[in-house]
Amino acid sequence: MRVLVLAFTVALAAPEFATGKTYVYKYEAFVMGGLPEDGLARAGVKVISKVLISAAAADTFVLKLVDPEIFEYSGIWPKDAFIPATNLTSALAAQLSTPIKFQYANGVVGKVFAPAGVSETVLNVCRGILNIFQLNIKKTQNVYELQELGVQGVCKTHYIISEDAKADRILLSKTKDLNHCQERIIKDIGLAYTERCAKCEAGGKTLNGAAAFSYIMKPAATGALILEATATELIQFSPFNIMNGAAQMEAKQILTFIEIATAAVGHIRADVPYVPRGSLQYEFDSELLQTPIQLLRISNAEAQIVEILNHLVTFNVATVHEDAPLKFIELIQLLRVARFESIEALWTRFKAKADYRHWILNAVPAIGTHAALTFFKEKFLAGEVTIAEAAQALLASVHMVTADLEVIKLAEDLAMNPKIQENPVLREIVMLGYGTLVAKYCAENPTCPAELVRPIHELAIQAVARGEIEEVIVTLKVLGNAGHPASLKPIMKLLPGFGSAAAGLPQRVHIEAVLALRNIAKKEPKMIQEMAVQLFMDEALHPELRMVAAIVLFETKLPMGLVTTLANVLLKEKNLQVASFVYSYMKAMTKNTTPDFASVAAACNVAVKILSPKFDRMSYRFSRAFYLDTYHNPWMMGAAASAFYVNDAATVFPRAIVAKARTYFAGAYADVLELGVRTEGMQEALLKIQKSPENVDRMTKIKQVIKALSEWRAHPSSQPLASVYVKFFGQEIAFANIDKAIIDQIIELATGPAIQSYGRNALNAVMSGFAFHLTKPMLVAEVRRIFPTTVGLPMELSFYTAAVAAASVELQATVTPPLPENFNAAQLLKSDINIRAAITPSVSMHTYAVMGVNTAFVQAALMSRARVHTIVPAKMEARIDMIKGNFKLQLLPVQGIDKIATVFVDTFAVARNVEDLAAAKITPVVPEEFTAQTSRETFSSKISSFASSLAGDMSVSSEILPVDLPSRIVRKAFEKKMCAVIETFGIKACTEIESRNAAFIKNCPFYTIIGKHAVIVEVAPAAGPVVEKIEIEVQVGDRAAEKILKVINLSEEEEILEDKNVLMKLKKILVPGLKNSTAASRSSSSRSSSSRSSSSSSVSSKSSSSSSSSSSSRSKSKAVGKASKRLSSSSSSRSSSASSSQSSLVSSSRSSNSSSSSSSSRSSRSSRSSRSRSLSKANVWFLCLQHGLSTGRANSKSSAYSFETIYNKAKYLSNAVAPVVTILIRAVRADHKVQGYQIAAYFDRATARLQVIIANLAENDQWRICADGVMLSYHKLMAKIAWGIECKQYQTEITAETGLVGKDPAVSVKVAWDKLPKSMMCYATRLSQYISRVAKEYGAHLAKAKNVRNQIRLSVAAASETSLNVVLKTPKRTLYIFGVHFPIALPIGHTAAELESYQSNWADKLSYMLTKAHAAECSMVKDTVVTFNNRKYKNEMPHSCSQVLAQDCTPELKFIVLLKRDQTEEQNQINVKIGNIDVDLHPKGSVIIVKVNGVEIPISNLPYQHPTGKIQIIQRGEGIALHAPSHGLQEVYLDLNELKVKVVDWMRGQTCGLCGKADGEIRQEYRTPNERLTKNAVSYAHSWVLSGKSCRDASECYMKLESVKLEKQVVLHGQESKCYSVEPVLRCLAGCMPVRTTTATVGYHCLPADSNLNVSEGLSSIYEKSTDLIERAEAHLACRCAAQCA
Repeated sequence: MRVLVLAFTVALAAPEFATGKTYVYKYEAFVMGGLPEDGLARAGVKVISKVLISAAAADTFVLKLVDPEIFEYSGIWPKDAFIPATNLTSALAAQLSTPIKFQYANGVVGKVFAPAGVSETVLNVCRGILNIFQLNIKKTQNVYELQELGVQGVCKTHYIISEDAKADRILLSKTKDLNHCQERIIKDIGLAYTERCAKCEAGGKTLNGAAAFSYIMKPAATGALILEATATELIQFSPFNIMNGAAQMEAKQILTFIEIATAAVGHIRADVPYVPRGSLQYEFDSELLQTPIQLLRISNAEAQIVEILNHLVTFNVATVHEDAPLKFIELIQLLRVARFESIEALWTRFKAKADYRHWILNAVPAIGTHAALTFFKEKFLAGEVTIAEAAQALLASVHMVTADLEVIKLAEDLAMNPKIQENPVLREIVMLGYGTLVAKYCAENPTCPAELVRPIHELAIQAVARGEIEEVIVTLKVLGNAGHPASLKPIMKLLPGFGSAAAGLPQRVHIEAVLALRNIAKKEPKMIQEMAVQLFMDEALHPELRMVAAIVLFETKLPMGLVTTLANVLLKEKNLQVASFVYSYMKAMTKNTTPDFASVAAACNVAVKILSPKFDRMSYRFSRAFYLDTYHNPWMMGAAASAFYVNDAATVFPRAIVAKARTYFAGAYADVLELGVRTEGMQEALLKIQKSPENVDRMTKIKQVIKALSEWRAHPSSQPLASVYVKFFGQEIAFANIDKAIIDQIIELATGPAIQSYGRNALNAVMSGFAFHLTKPMLVAEVRRIFPTTVGLPMELSFYTAAVAAASVELQATVTPPLPENFNAAQLLKSDINIRAAITPSVSMHTYAVMGVNTAFVQAALMSRARVHTIVPAKMEARIDMIKGNFKLQLLPVQGIDKIATVFVDTFAVARNVEDLAAAKITPVVPEEFTAQTSRETFSSKISSFASSLAGDMSVSSEILPVDLPSRIVRKAFEKKMCAVIETFGIKACTEIESRNAAFIKNCPFYTIIGKHAVIVEVAPAAGPVVEKIEIEVQVGDRAAEKILKVINLSEEEEILEDKNVLMKLKKILVPGLKNSTAASRSSSSRSSSSRSSSSSSVSSKSSSSSSSSSSSRSKSKAVGKASKRLSSSSSSRSSSASSSQSSLVSSSRSSNSSSSSSSSRSSRSSRSSRSRSLSKANVWFLCLQHGLSTGRANSKSSAYSFETIYNKAKYLSNAVAPVVTILIRAVRADHKVQGYQIAAYFDRATARLQVIIANLAENDQWRICADGVMLSYHKLMAKIAWGIECKQYQTEITAETGLVGKDPAVSVKVAWDKLPKSMMCYATRLSQYISRVAKEYGAHLAKAKNVRNQIRLSVAAASETSLNVVLKTPKRTLYIFGVHFPIALPIGHTAAELESYQSNWADKLSYMLTKAHAAECSMVKDTVVTFNNRKYKNEMPHSCSQVLAQDCTPELKFIVLLKRDQTEEQNQINVKIGNIDVDLHPKGSVIIVKVNGVEIPISNLPYQHPTGKIQIIQRGEGIALHAPSHGLQEVYLDLNELKVKVVDWMRGQTCGLCGKADGEIRQEYRTPNERLTKNAVSYAHSWVLSGKSCRDASECYMKLESVKLEKQVVLHGQESKCYSVEPVLRCLAGCMPVRTTTATVGYHCLPADSNLNVSEGLSSIYEKSTDLIERAEAHLACRCAAQCA
C-alpha cells in the first residue's frame, strides 16, 4: 500500500512555477571536445549565468538570463583554465539578456516566443536551458521509457523516479539514447551520394551518443520544485571504429536553485513584439553558411571578396601559394554570405579580366545554393560565358548545390531552354543534372513527390511516339539518375514483356531501361527483384539484356531463395553466355568479405556447389563477371571493385565492359566511379570492307538463292556504334555515342587541310614565343554533419579538401634558316631548330577534419589539418640539327626552389570568437613535453599487463615495475632523414620525416593520426664543384667520332703478350697428368655429345674447362675470364651436336630403357608412363627441345668459337671503326672538368658485330658496361654483356637462334653467366618463386630438374599458326606449357604465302593476321560436318540439291557458300557468291577446277586477285583456297578429301547454314532458317536445302521442303487429333518418286480431327505453331521423275 501511495505522490510531482513569483537559478554549462585522456589538449565553450523564470500568463512563462558570461577553452585538460571571452559577451549581452517566453504545462515545454532581434544561436542556448525543464512524468509508473521531445529531437528516453523520504526529496533520473531517435535533429551536407551500411555498424559504430539527466526535486502542494539538475551528454566519434579509440565531445549543464523572488522578470518594451520561434527543438541558423575551419568577421562582404581575389590573383601567378586553398575556401564562404546583387556587381567589374574571371567562375559553383545556377543561367543566356565555361560551371554546380524545390525548378527551366537545347553537350549536362538534383532532394526528403520526375516521363512518352531513340535513351539516363520509385511504371513500358511499346525499340533502349532501375533498386529492392527475375527467366530475350538484368538483380542483395532459383535455372540454361556470366558472378561473390553482402556470399557459396564445375572451363570468349574486395572490420574500412565482360557471340572483342569501384568508410559506402564501354559493331566497322559493292545483280542472285529456303529470316545486323558513360558516386555525369559517321568526320578532320593550317599556326606561335599560366582551384570535398547538443550549441563533424593547381609555361623556338611563309613539315627536316622552355607545375592542397562547436560567433573544435605543397620546376634548352644528325638537350638549374614537396599534418584544439579573432588560441593536442612527463600512474594498468612478457621468465609483481619500462611504452617522436647524392650530376635529394602522435596511449589508427607529422622532400646542389647544367647530346652519323670524349681501348697491361707456350710447358712439368686429364675430358665431352644427357653435358663442360683454358691461353687478350672460357667450352660441346638433333631424337626415344645413367632417358620414361606409355605430340616436341634446334646447317666449327675469334681479334672496336652514334650525358661544371657518361655504338659490317660501350667520363673511373653482339648467321645471334671495372667483374652470354623442332619453326634464347651481383640474384630468386606459384594457374607444368648451372634457356616453337609451345629451363626447374594461344596468326606456313599478295601494305597484313587468328572454322570430311562451334554431325546430302553451307545472315548478304554433291563422282562442289563474282570449285580427276563468273581459271594463272584487291584465290597444296576477310569470309578451301570454311571473328553470331551461327552456343546449334531450334541433325541439315522448282529443272534437284501430316492416329489430351510437322521435311516434287530415303525426327503440331485446315493458308503458317509431340518422318534423299511430270 505504501508503494502505491509513493507512486501517486511521485507521479503528481511535476515541476510548476507559481504565479507572481520569480524563480532564481544559477546556470553553468560547457561543451568540451578532445581525446578522453587527461594531459592532452581540448577545446570548448562555457556559459555562466543566472536564470530567472516567472509566470507571464496562464501556461506561459518568461525566461531571462542575468549577468551572462561566455568563456573559451583551448589548453591542456585539466591543467589550464577557461578564458573569459569579454568582447563576445559584451557583443551578445543585449541578446542574451532579452527575456524570452515559452509555454509550459505538466512538465512539457511548448512553443517558444522571442523578438526578431534575438539570433537563432542565442535562442538555441535558451532552448538548452528549457530542455532541462522538459519532464514527461507519468502518473502510474516509476520506471518507463518513451520517445521524448527535446532540443536534439524526439529520442528514446528512460525514466527512473525514486524518493528520499528522510530528506523529503524526489530523485529523478532520465537518459536519452541519441542513437535511437524517432526524429533526430541533424543536418547532413555532402552525404547525398552515400548509402548507410547498417550491417557494417553491427560490429562497431563511428558515432555514438547519449545524455543523462539527474534531478533533485522538492515536493510541493501544487507541484515540484527543481532544486538541482545536472545534464551530461557524451558523444564519441572515430572514422574507423569507436571501439578502437575515439574523440569525444562532452556537454554538461548544472542548474542550481537559489531563491524565489517576489519581483517579476522585467519585460521588453511593448513596441518590440514577440513572435513565434518554433518549439523546444533546435533550429539551424547561420552555422550552415559558416565553415568550421576558419572564423570570419564579415562587415562588407563585397569589399572582402575583392581583397581575397586580389590576393589569389597576385600570389598565384608563377607558382601556387601555400595558403591558396584556404584563401579559396574563404572566398567561397564570403560568396555564400554575399547578396546575389553583389555577386553580379563583382562579375560586371571583373569579367573582362581573365585572371579574376577564372577565379570567380570556379568559386561560384561552390556557393551550393540556387544562386549559383541562377548566376550561370543568366550569364550564359546573355552570352557572357563561353560554352566551355558554361559546361564546366554547370557540371560543378549541379553536384555542389544543395537540392531543394527551387533549384530543381531552375534546372527544369534550364533543360527546356532553347539555347541550352541547341548545344548537345550542355543539354546532356543539364538533363543528367536534373536527375541528380532529384536524387539528392529525395535522399534528404523521404516524402519526395512524384511530380518532380513527371516532366521526364512526358518527354520519354513523346520521344517514343516520335521514334527518337537517342532522346529515349537520354530520358532513361535521367530517370536512372533520379532513382525515383514513381519512374518504375514508365520504365517498365519500355521493357519487353511489360509494355507493348518495347517491341519496336532497339536492343540498347531495353538495356538502358534495365540499367535505369539500379538506383530505384536501392529504395525498392523487392519490386526490382520481381521485374529483374522475369527478364532473366525469359529465354526469348537477347542474352545481353538477360545478363544486365542479372547485374541489377545481384545489386539488390538477393536472398538465399532467389540465388538458389538462379542456380536451378542455370542447370538447364541453353545460352552459354548467360550461364558463364551468372556462374562467374556467383563464384566471384563467394569471396565477398564486405558485411552488406555477407548473406549473398553465403547463398552464392551454396549455389556454386549446386552447379557443375564445367562452367569454369569456358574460354575468355564467354561473358564473365569479376569481383574483388577487401574489408577490415575493426577499422570499418574497405574497398570493392567489380567488372563485367559481356559478350553475345564469342567474339574476341566483347559487346560491353563495365567496371565499378566502391568504398566503405565510417559505416557508409559509395560507388565512387563506374565506367561503361560498348563496342557493338565496331570491330566489324573497322575490319570489313568499307562499303559493300552496290551490285544489283549480286543482291538479286543471292536473294533468289535464299528464296528457296523455307521461311528464311535475316538476323539483325550489328550497328557500328561505340558508346561510353561515366558515373561518379552513382550518378551518370557524361556519356557519348560514337558511330561510323563521327569516326569518318574525325578522320576527315585529321587528314584535311584544316589540321595543316592549325599546325602551321601553332608553329608560328611557338616561333614568336609565348607564355601562358593556368590555374585550377577546386573544392574537392565538403562533407558536414551538424547536430545540437543539450546545451543548445551545435556540434559539427566536417571534412574539407580544397586544392589549387597551377602550371606556368614559357616557350620560344627559332629555326635556321628562317622558314618561308607557306612552308611544309618536310622543310623542318632540313633546318636547325632551337627551343627554350620553362615549365613550373605546382599544387597546393589542404584537408581539414573538424569536430567541435561551430557558430557565427564562436568556434571551439578539435581540428586535424593536412597541407600538401609540391612544385617541380624545369628549365631546358633543346637543339635539333637534322642535317648534321645532332640533338642536344640542356637541363638548366632553377634558382630559389629547394623544397619540391612538403606534407604537414597537425592536430590541435582551437578556440576563437568573432569579436577578438587576434586572440584565437591554438593548442597542439599532443604537447611536445607530454611523453616525457607522463606519470607512472597513468600507465600503471598497461605496465602491469605487460610486465610478465617484458621480463621474460622472471616472475614480476604488478606492483614492482622495471625502471626503464615507461620508456618502452611511451613512444618518443620519430625523426628520420634520408639523403641520396648523385655526385656525377651534382644533385642531392633528401627526405625528412618527423612524427609525434598519440599512439603511445592507444595503438590504433585514429590515435596514430592525432599529433604532428611532417614530410619534406628537398632537391639541392650537392657539395663540391658547381654544376652549371646537365647536357644530353646525341650525334648520329659520320660526326659521331668527333663527340667521343673518352677513348676506350686496350690498356698497357693488356698489350703485354705472354709467352703462352712457355707457360704451357711449365704447367705440364709442374702438374703431372694434365695431358691425360685433358684427353679424358675430350673423350668425355664427345660421349656426352652423343648421349645428349644433361648430367653428362654438365660433367663435360666442367672437365673440358682445362682444355678450354689451355687453348684460350694462346689468345692475345685477357678480356675473357674464366667464366667466358667455361661458357664457350660448354657452348662448343653442345653446338657441335646440334646438327644431328632430329636423328638423335629417334635414337634417344628408342634407347631410353637401356641408358639408365641418362637423365633424358629417365625423363622420357616418366613422360611415357604418365601418358599411357604413348608418345604424344607434346612429348615428342618436348624431347626435341632436350636436343636443341635443327637449323639445317652443317657446321663443324663451334659458333661460340667463331664468336670468341671475332671478339679476340679486337676487344674494342674503337681502334678499327668509327662510332655510328655517340650519346653524351654529362654535367657541365664551372671548372670545365668532364663529368658524366658516354654511350658509344660501333658497327663492324665485315663481321656483323655491334658493340655498345657505356663509360663514366671521370678520368680515373674505369667502371663501364660493354655489350657485344654478333650475327653469326641469319639463324643465330650471340651477345656478351659485361660490366664492372674495365668490364671484368660480371658478364653474361646470350645466344639466340632460330630453327626447327621437328617440323615446327622455333626460337631459342639462352642466357649463361658465371657471376652476378647479389641484388640481381635476389631478384631472380624472387621471380623464380613467383613463377613457381602461378605456373599451375595458367596451365603450365613445373618439374624439378638438374639442368645446367648458371644458365637459363627459353625455347618457343610454333605448334601451329596461332599457338606456341614454350619450355623454360632454369638450373633447378623446367617449366613447359603447350598450346599457348597467340593473338595473331604467325607469318609462317600457309599464312606466309597468303600474305604475299599484300606486298608492303603492313596495315592490311596485320589486319589479315589478326582476323585469321580468331576466325571460326567449319569443316566437312566425307559426310561428317564439324560446325563453327565444333559440334559434329552426319549430313545425309540429297541428290543434286544445293545446301547452304554458310552465309551472311544479315540484310547485307555479303557472301553465301553453297554445297552440292556430285552424284556421279561422289565429290563435293562449292559455289561462293561474294562481292560481284561467282566462284565455282569442283574436283575433276585429281585437281580442283576454279571458275570465276563461269570462266575457268587455269591453275597456272593462280593466284587470282580481284580488281578491288579484297578477294584472292590461291592454290594451297592439293586444293584451292579463296580468301576475302574484309567481306567476312576468311577462307573457303576445297581439296579432294576435305572442305573448310572460315569466317572472321566479327561475323560470329551473324552466320547461318550447315556450319551454324559461330556464336559458341553449342546447346542451340541446330537452328533452321526460320530460327526454330531443332534437336535432330537430319532435320536441321535438310532445312538448309535449296528446294527444286520443277521436275524439269536443269539442276536435277527434284525435292522440296514441306510440312507433312503424321500418318498414324493420335489421341492428344483425350481428343482424336491430326498432326502436321512444324519443321519442314524433304520430299520429292509432284510426279517424282523417292529412290533413297532416311528418317528425320521432327516436331508436330496437332489439331482436332474434325477441324478443317486450309492447305494453302494453314500449312504456310504451320511453322509458327508450337510443338505438341515429336515423331519420326520419312525424308527423301533422291528422286526419279516420270517423263510426263509437270
